[in-house]
Amino acid sequence: MTLSDQDFREEFKPIYIPASYDAGDTLENRVIFALASLEEGSAEQVFAKLKDFESGIQNVTLKFIKGHLFNLYDKGLLKGNKDNEKLIYNLSKITDSNTGYVNPELLAPGLD
Repeated sequence: MTLSDQDFREEFKPIYIPASYDAGDTLENRVIFALASLEEGSAEQVFAKLKDFESGIQNVTLKFIKGHLFNLYDKGLLKGNKDNEKLIYNLSKITDSNTGYVNPELLAPGLD
């Protein structure tokens, strides 16, 4: 299957991490928020975190969460490590600020 440039950009766009939990948001965004609040975790741990945020979340199935997280992992949008045959997902957030230096004279023209 060949994707157009626009379809590719849509399919592999960076993950949006909501700033706060909103029960009215999409399930995908709620799953990502739960993972971000855990920093890393399995699909089961993400489901448990969702239950902490929204106790009446019974219509959400663990199967959907597993599929959604694995799909993002398979696309390379989430990182993951195997732990006893379970994937432990993380967002690979940068927690230390960049202390490097950029020499503006080495930049390509138009990038300054």
